[in-house]
Amino acid sequence: MRVHGRLLASGFRRGAAYRGAALGGLVANVTFGFLKVSVLTAAVAAGGGELGGYDEAAIIAYAWLSQALLGSVNLFGRTDLADRIKDGSVAVDLLRPLDVQTATTAQEVGRALFQLLPRGLPIIVLGVLVGGMRLPTDPATLALGLLSALLAVLLSFLLVYLVAATGFWTVETRGVQVLYMIVSGFLAGLFVPVTLFPQWLYALALATPFPSLLQVPIDVISGRVDGAAALGVVGVQVAWVAAVFAVGHLMTRAGRRRLEVQGG
Repeated sequence: MRVHGRLLASGFRRGAAYRGAALGGLVANVTFGFLKVSVLTAAVAAGGGELGGYDEAAIIAYAWLSQALLGSVNLFGRTDLADRIKDGSVAVDLLRPLDVQTATTAQEVGRALFQLLPRGLPIIVLGVLVGGMRLPTDPATLALGLLSALLAVLLSFLLVYLVAATGFWTVETRGVQVLYMIVSGFLAGLFVPVTLFPQWLYALALATPFPSLLQVPIDVISGRVDGAAALGVVGVQVAWVAAVFAVGHLMTRAGRRRLEVQGG
């Protein structure tokens, strides 16, 4: 645990090294946040003030919180491990007395947690002060929301590890990354809440871990889901973390036997 704590800290420092990129990401997220708020509030107004269980205040909170989490929750499928598998340098990682999956995830999560400071928190503050967002003030609700957000970050990188691990069997993983980016963003609720989906598509989304990346933490943080229901959806996140971790562990073991490294 001490080693993984240090890897987490090193990932945080690595993220802090690119402050200009973080500022650029903040500007982009804020810009698209205003656009998303405009589109979604117009949709709610066209629906008579309520749409799929969302009124104007709820949909505003959804829009700003989704933008705040976007910098830390990996919906794009990119990770350095994919390149290390492709060029064979992952062989060095496999020789170390440390699990590749947990070590890689610890570093990536550390880097993602830094993004909450220059990108996540300012967007939440801006949403409250300027964007009309209202958040619950109950400490228990906020604490559970924070836990849900951390689980979402962890789950996203465990999923991205699976994307990278396909490189043990394929020459190039960019196609898998693009597919992951399209599917994860849509089913996580990046564009609209998944509760607005048609019933068949909503059921399909719930059968995947993707709603646990955005829909669940946003619902918990905003207070739209509270009490026993909030504990239930956070429990679903924990279950998905355990399941995806187990799949990643099996892929790592199989990939270790499959890996071939050629060259000097």
